[in-house]
Amino acid sequence: MANNTAAQVSAGYNEENSGPTLRHGFLIHDVSRLRRTVFDQRMKPMGVTRSQWWVLTNLSRHEGDALTQSELAKLMEVGKVTVGGLIDRLEANGLVIRAQDPNDRRSRRISVSPKGKQLVEDMRFIAMDINSSSLKGVTEEQLQVLIDVLQTMKKNLSSMEGR
Repeated sequence: MANNTAAQVSAGYNEENSGPTLRHGFLIHDVSRLRRTVFDQRMKPMGVTRSQWWVLTNLSRHEGDALTQSELAKLMEVGKVTVGGLIDRLEANGLVIRAQDPNDRRSRRISVSPKGKQLVEDMRFIAMDINSSSLKGVTEEQLQVLIDVLQTMKKNLSSMEGR
């Protein structure tokens, strides 16, 4: 193993196994999936589906800057039709508002309603509780290393995205 580069080691290469094991990729995926599943379970009694809370989360990240359906679809990496149906249901429940785009009569901008903002605030508390529970036994130093590594990976992957 001494002949392997740091990149090979981090990718899961070793002398016994010449192919990538990609353990960190699977682990990141599993943690993310499990976290979403736990969040789904906590949101179910509120009558909010994963797709709906994902719309609200993406809209709330752009607070004060209403998005078009196309912009939201791109952020969520889904089709405009899919987002349209979600927006319809969220609007019917009073969680989002559609308003005419002042610069384009054909376009409408979507934002979180006051009722939706309260739900987003509830979602933040749920997320903080899940984070706290999932980080039991993790020291502040370990958490900072994790954050640093994930930010570096995100930066590296983002730079590869356009290739």
